Amino acid sequence: MSFFAGLFASVFDRRYRKAISYEVEGQTIEALCENLLGNHGEVSGSTLARLILDRFAAMDSDEKLSFFQFMTHGLEIDADAVVDTLNTYRDAPSKSSYRAFAAACEPKRQELTRRLNQVEGGTGQLVAMRKDLLNLLRDHPLLEPLDVDFQHLFASWFNRGFLVLRPINWSSPAEILEQIIAYEAVHAIDSWDDLRRRVQPRDRRCFGFFHPAMAGEPLIFVEVALTKGIPNSVQALLADGRDAIDAEDADTAVFYSISNCQAGLAGISFGNSLIKQVVADLSRDLPGLKHFVTLSPIPSLNKWLERSTGDVSPNDAPQAVAAHYLLEAKRPDGMPFDPVARFHLGNGALVHAVHADADLSANGMAQSNGTMVNYLYDLSQISINHEQFVTEKTVVASADVRALSATIASEA
Repeated sequence: MSFFAGLFASVFDRRYRKAISYEVEGQTIEALCENLLGNHGEVSGSTLARLILDRFAAMDSDEKLSFFQFMTHGLEIDADAVVDTLNTYRDAPSKSSYRAFAAACEPKRQELTRRLNQVEGGTGQLVAMRKDLLNLLRDHPLLEPLDVDFQHLFASWFNRGFLVLRPINWSSPAEILEQIIAYEAVHAIDSWDDLRRRVQPRDRRCFGFFHPAMAGEPLIFVEVALTKGIPNSVQALLADGRDAIDAEDADTAVFYSISNCQAGLAGISFGNSLIKQVVADLSRDLPGLKHFVTLSPIPSLNKWLERSTGDVSPNDAPQAVAAHYLLEAKRPDGMPFDPVARFHLGNGALVHAVHADADLSANGMAQSNGTMVNYLYDLSQISINHEQFVTEKTVVASADVRALSATIASEA
């Protein structure tokens, strides 16, 4: 019965969609949006939503800009209504007066986005829509309120409770493996053989977060090497022809690459939850693991050195320069200058060690003259380190790293 019910629904939906498309042919996308906001029928509403999403996907850049301007300014809150309902709630607080105030505070574009999300595939198309919006923001800052609404909705739709952690290995569907190759943002994967070396051996793992509404597309993934000891070179980790070890013999899990996959989800944090979940799963499955570390790039080191006013000199050792940078280079708000440092320190990790000649690729040399860093996730100290970083902006580091940094300070 379920098969025939689904078949009937599919046929009905196609015929109804065709009838609706004839009815609205010639209407602007703005008119379609107004119709969708005023529509209460489930079938006709989903048909309108599909037409809007498909029409947007076919637009050129100028047409998309015009649509975003309509969403920003044509579906804005009524500021006077917000003030009036707030005054009413203040003078006579009640369920109804609060409901009226909350309704006035929400712009129509949020409800439009929710209704667009009700169709199959709508979530992915809305994520792609925000990617287009982000590309336009620099030149059109008046669209920023619209992006605030996208972030507000996406933070709810993509919260940790909806995410599914899945292992990615050589047996995963080809379309997912292709996306791993395409989205790898730290150490480029240059062939299928290169990918095989990262996901097939018994001492390698890869995990990704997926969302039920975008089941075939990873949101973020992390590549993990299981090793004996803490590594000091990505070349050794990724070497062709290296000898794999048994996972049960490893004492260290190395997170050597974390890549976000969806540009339209920028600003929606997954990495914190991903690392913690992977640490928990690996600890359960491989109790012999004692250390959880990264082998991370230092992407803004050379950029900072170009701006440096003499704190370091060309004669300083690369490891000392990197240690000094990670501990002392700050933004105006007091947070570390390096974005990867902000991420891992914010997760509760500490700066464990720095290594010269650790990434001799063109990208590694351009970013940091080949220097890399281990961030250590000490499970007994993560919460304490996180609190110190968030409340006091303290960069927690090992004694060795602090000693290296001090050599720069003493020479300055």
